[in-house]
Amino acid sequence: MAGHDLRFGIFPTPLAAQFGEILRLVELADDLGLELVGIQDHPYQRRFLDTFTLMPVLLARTSRIAVFPDVANLPLRGAAMMAKAAASIDVMFPGRFHLGIGAGGFLEAAAGLGVPRLSPGEAVDAFVEAMKVIRMLWSGDRGLRFDGRHYRLAGTHSGPVPPTDIEIWSGAGGRRMLEVTGRLCDGWIPSSGNVGPEELEARNLIIDEGAVSAGRDPAEIRRLYNLSGRIGSGPSTGFLHGDQGHWIEELTTLARENRIDSFILSLGEEAESQLRAFAEVADELRSRP
Repeated sequence: MAGHDLRFGIFPTPLAAQFGEILRLVELADDLGLELVGIQDHPYQRRFLDTFTLMPVLLARTSRIAVFPDVANLPLRGAAMMAKAAASIDVMFPGRFHLGIGAGGFLEAAAGLGVPRLSPGEAVDAFVEAMKVIRMLWSGDRGLRFDGRHYRLAGTHSGPVPPTDIEIWSGAGGRRMLEVTGRLCDGWIPSSGNVGPEELEARNLIIDEGAVSAGRDPAEIRRLYNLSGRIGSGPSTGFLHGDQGHWIEELTTLARENRIDSFILSLGEEAESQLRAFAEVADELRSRP
């Protein structure tokens, strides 16, 4: 189907009041053979646990599944400390962490926590600089210097060096960020609630253009998809609303026609039953040529 092996995961809401339930669901996903757990990153949301505090706990309670911020809020986290946190997690749990980053989709909310208020264009500029800074801080080199408008390094030493190649996935939405994703990132993570299936290929092509402009093969870039829907027992009532057979058909189309290789299910009501049903869908799709 897609250019990469198919992978499946869950997207639980990091509510502080449901910490125990989050642990239980992630442990179950690990037991059921899913590969990924995405955790949204909204530090200004008072009801949410901190994403970078929660992710290592989830890794410590599981044996195989990988986690990623879906996606990290760059204006609030900053490039240097995000690089340090990501490398540290990879040292502790090698190969089980990926770095999803967004330029900052809620810039006003981030400004409410005291960071400078950026325009959308400035946020993209900062993202480009951050990509350079993060990779420099993973390099193992000493005396790093970078003089950008938004980020600066003044002779710092990198480290710890990640023991594995951490993939960086972008939560890009606009044309310019999609082009940047093709040039600089390892994957793209849209959400079905914001980018419908009919919009995927047009945005994929912009990513492809960016990749080609940088001398990269577009097939190297992962295409992930956060899914909002419900697996039921009755007839289909629309995209991602139907029985397991309907879901298998929809995800097969997304993999073959839109190059989606990773599917992340948002967990809401009936979380455990939805997770178990999704794991069965995943098993069926993995078995297909």
